[in-house]
Amino acid sequence: MNKRIVVIASFLGMLAVILGAFGAHGLRDKITTTDLANWKTAVDYQFYHVLTLLFLSQVYKIGNQLITISFYAFTAGIILFSGSLYLLSTRSLLGLNASFLGPVTPVGGLLLIIGWISLFLATVKINNA
Repeated sequence: MNKRIVVIASFLGMLAVILGAFGAHGLRDKITTTDLANWKTAVDYQFYHVLTLLFLSQVYKIGNQLITISFYAFTAGIILFSGSLYLLSTRSLLGLNASFLGPVTPVGGLLLIIGWISLFLATVKINNA
């Protein structure tokens, strides 16, 4: 088990619960249905990848550099993808000019894809003789 990964995953998991509850109860009547759906997408993707980070904490002992790349890509992807969706969803409440966030969401998504590709390649490289 890799403690650093578990600490980060635990923090991001806690944050996902808080943000999910806030979206369901605090934002329901304050943002549009579309923005609320985007908020839920951000929470869902954050949770999916938190679980993936917890899995990585168990396979990290393989020592494969690709697992490390997956860890960093998933972590940065969560922050950029979900974080930008949280901001985009609440831009009307925050009075935020969110035009700069347009490219951030797909970059975050690309990092999540890189995380999955790295995990795939790390798994393929494992010798189970």
